[in-house]
Amino acid sequence: MHTDSMRSALVWIFTLNVCLQILFIPGGDSKPHPRFREKITEEYNPGFISIDCGASNDYLDEETSIFYKTDTDFIETGENLLTSSVFINTNIPGLGRQLHTLRSFPEGNRNCYTLKPEYKQGEQQSYLIRAMFGYGNYDGKNHAPTFDLYLGVNYWKNVNTADRSYIWAEIIHAPTTDTIQVCLVNIDTGTPFISSLELRPLSTSIYQIMSQSYLHLWGRFDVGGPVETYYKRYKDDIYDRRWYSPDVKDWYKINTTIDVNKSGNDIYKVPAEVLKTAVQSFNRSYDLYYDYEIEWNVHLNKYSRYYVYFHFAEIQKLAPGLRRIINITLNDENILSEPITLEYMKPVTISNKNATQGFVRFSIRATAESDAPPILNAFEVYELITDLNSPTDIKDVDAMENIKRYYGISRIDWQGDPCLPEKFRWSGLDCSYGINPRIISLNLSSSKLGGQIAASVSDLSELQSLDVSDNSLNGFVPESLSQLEYLRILNIGGNKLSGSIPAKLIERSKNGSLILSVDGNQNLSTSTPCHKRNKVVIPLVVTLVGAFILSAVSLFVFRRVQVVVSMKKLKFSNKMEYVDSKKQEFSYSEVQMITNNFERVVGKGGFGTVYYGCIGETRVAVKMLSHSTQGVRQFQTEANILTRVHHRCFTPLIGYCNEGTRTALIYEYMTNGDLAEKLSGESQTFLGWEQRFQIALDSTIGLEYLHNGCKPPIIHRDVKTRNILLDENLRAKISDFGLSRIFSDDGDTHISTAIIAGTPG
Repeated sequence: MHTDSMRSALVWIFTLNVCLQILFIPGGDSKPHPRFREKITEEYNPGFISIDCGASNDYLDEETSIFYKTDTDFIETGENLLTSSVFINTNIPGLGRQLHTLRSFPEGNRNCYTLKPEYKQGEQQSYLIRAMFGYGNYDGKNHAPTFDLYLGVNYWKNVNTADRSYIWAEIIHAPTTDTIQVCLVNIDTGTPFISSLELRPLSTSIYQIMSQSYLHLWGRFDVGGPVETYYKRYKDDIYDRRWYSPDVKDWYKINTTIDVNKSGNDIYKVPAEVLKTAVQSFNRSYDLYYDYEIEWNVHLNKYSRYYVYFHFAEIQKLAPGLRRIINITLNDENILSEPITLEYMKPVTISNKNATQGFVRFSIRATAESDAPPILNAFEVYELITDLNSPTDIKDVDAMENIKRYYGISRIDWQGDPCLPEKFRWSGLDCSYGINPRIISLNLSSSKLGGQIAASVSDLSELQSLDVSDNSLNGFVPESLSQLEYLRILNIGGNKLSGSIPAKLIERSKNGSLILSVDGNQNLSTSTPCHKRNKVVIPLVVTLVGAFILSAVSLFVFRRVQVVVSMKKLKFSNKMEYVDSKKQEFSYSEVQMITNNFERVVGKGGFGTVYYGCIGETRVAVKMLSHSTQGVRQFQTEANILTRVHHRCFTPLIGYCNEGTRTALIYEYMTNGDLAEKLSGESQTFLGWEQRFQIALDSTIGLEYLHNGCKPPIIHRDVKTRNILLDENLRAKISDFGLSRIFSDDGDTHISTAIIAGTPG
């Protein structure tokens, strides 16, 4: 096989392997990434989130053409159950299948679904959010429970299905965060449950609402349609609004078979099937009158405020010169600045500019100039809910979610907002309650935590107290904890931490601004290898005497020692013959200082051991050569390559040590470790799609440079995720060149299996 072809093949094989691992194995799972499953939903219903609660499989509802998912991706608690056979056999067109199953929540006071809608960055998006509840005697008790429904941290409504086979609650909401949470709250009157949960994106030009508010649907009526048991919805309605057809006394229904012209100012996209029907009064002298309280036998809150949306379309072809002119009063106030003339087959929507208070009572009347009685095709009634509570600061919420995911914490009360409502605050937290609550205390002591101290802890920027004592935490104490300026109490005792405590934390402990508890960590040192160490001050007389004696001895011994050292260097000179003279050379004693006397091991390889160290404020990794023949050979190869090859996709070489038999290479320390750890599922850092692609691209560019950019070419021979390191920006750096092979330029094109190399992993 030709050399170039072989090298290209190797590059593409590696690229495919890395892409498969990075793109298809999130957190080490062998299942396809959920994004591919979401593609199915996008093709059927762009932007829709449709959850059939309690269902065992995703499915396409043939009746509505809506793709429904199971609860799996949206909630971690609860149990799936079937409704009774009688309820299942009751067919409700457009709703039936979603009422066959439900999810019940016998544990916990609050259980929350988390929805992550797609939206355009920088734009506020409105959503229709609908939750449906069908008890269906699923528990055989014939007693429907009641419970509360919350939108995030705000009360939505009380759910009671005792008098009906099913109910739903619907709102229009413009969230200020990337996620929307719908929570069911137990109020000690039965076990909460839910049948379906749906989210639909709306045009930003309709149902415009103020920030920190939402619209709660009271009714959506297709007044001209036939009174039926089912609802008009998607696909007739692109927003999947459900339209109900009531029967109102003294309203006379009319209809047409001609499609309404939808090209005008119909931004509300009322379904054609709704607009093709209407009601009108007996004649021009009669109004279309409606009183919500009378029609529905309810009493509205006198302090509540409402919006009503009236939808019109002239569906009767009036004789030439005749017009239908109408006026609208809502709660005895005219909502039009002047009467409107309806145009044939052109839809128009009218609503009150300011919310009306206390009740919903309207009249649509024909003006004196009108040649036809008033008509109405459809209308909607919404209650305006304002003065909403603001959620916990989004950075704190993200940090807590990352901590929860990293440690695998499964506390039943760790759902919804961490701080609000205050009675549902997550266990182990204390919060300050300003405009946006902030987390000020985190207590995870005796929580069976493993791994390192999660980096996300340092994102809780107003944290005053942190207690992670009596766990099994390992690794080093992150420097970032010293950046928490409000931290007053830090308890990390009773763990398996190692390395050194950051100097700033020690300093704050000494000056009394921080109560620091570290007992019970046997390998944790209070020394600070990354900072200048205190120098011992020796009396001047002793210094001068010592200097004099050393000078005398040195003068005598220098010539004799020089010969011995030269012999040893000659013996090992081939180890460093390729090291660039521009690189900094360190003595063995300096290496000892750099590594704090080889205190912390960060890795091992065929050449020897890797130690963590610091040169000033620069963190480094020090590779010490083992005494084995193989170790010497691998060390020579790596030194050779790294001093010949300079590329942004390789680990940078800072310096070396070549003192007798003590030999070391010193690299820049890669703060994010290796790719294998990030893909293992145990990492606190989640790699997004763009980051994974960039890592694969960096790795491929580096290998391509070795194969085609180096003269002669170099084959790495030990490529694996363990040998791809990540810097602070999660950019890939290829490492571990100890098994690499340099090909000559004179036609060495044969690759024998005898030289195939590698290490496990």
